[in-house]
Amino acid sequence: MTDEFELARLTSVNPREVWRDEALHLTPWLLQSADVLAELLGIDDLVLEAAEHRVGDFRLDLIGYDQATGHKIIIENQLGRSDHHHLGQLITYAAGTDAKTIVWLTTEFREEHRSALEWLNHCTDEDTRFFGVQIHVVRIGDSPAAPNFELAVKPNDWEKTVKKAATSTRESGAALTYREFWTTVLERIRDQRPGWTNATGSSSNWQPIGTGISHVQLHMSWSQGVLTHQVYFASTDAQINERRFRLLEKHRDLVESLVGTKIVWDSMPGRKGTRIIITSPFDDIDARDRWTEMADWLIDIQERLREALTHVDLR
Repeated sequence: MTDEFELARLTSVNPREVWRDEALHLTPWLLQSADVLAELLGIDDLVLEAAEHRVGDFRLDLIGYDQATGHKIIIENQLGRSDHHHLGQLITYAAGTDAKTIVWLTTEFREEHRSALEWLNHCTDEDTRFFGVQIHVVRIGDSPAAPNFELAVKPNDWEKTVKKAATSTRESGAALTYREFWTTVLERIRDQRPGWTNATGSSSNWQPIGTGISHVQLHMSWSQGVLTHQVYFASTDAQINERRFRLLEKHRDLVESLVGTKIVWDSMPGRKGTRIIITSPFDDIDARDRWTEMADWLIDIQERLREALTHVDLR
């Protein structure tokens, strides 16, 4: 067999031959290549929204979210050996954005920094996850260079967590019902409006979908047993959420006319987020024979909300 095939050599490439500058080359590439990290981290619905995201007086390399949960994801990258400066930035940005998934990319991890990330995974709650990703670039023969990232640090029992999320074998009865319901809804959305989302069903009572506007989300949810649809302003900056809410409220007559039903305008005093809420006539998630009808209501309301958002500059 060896006489029939000529095997090429896999060779390493200096990452700086591919990305000469972190901010000018690596960060923009990552923004456009979320699928590479999504596969590595086991987060199928990873969405990267923005680069150079402002956090106080500093700028975070990348921010995004997990469409399946709505949880924020932040990424700090470094074309060089890990250092205290970037570790400090990572923790500062995590606190400033209330991120649940925190990722540090570097070409080489010092053992002390690897241990620091492992300690953070041990000490923080189970919903907060720190990843260390080591940047490798390879090529075969004369082929183009290709990323070959490696998980250097991952949360405790991460493989079990991913497997559990995929199989749902230990989910409660309510969680299973939510997952089945949102899966039904999302399948119908993808069939009728394939450009809206690639999210998979959540086991929570709510399911977020992006709008294409940073930190403006569409939330489908069961609230106090009733199916609702919301526009949720989710920036970590409460002033931005309040400003966007008031901008939309200035067009209240237009929005309510387009939606065609009663809207609750909730500025959520004392909290960061703001929202508007549309309540459906459905109040029983166990009425499986009406799930298609419920999905059609959600799609109709979402079409109307998306149309309304095109008339207001919320960026």
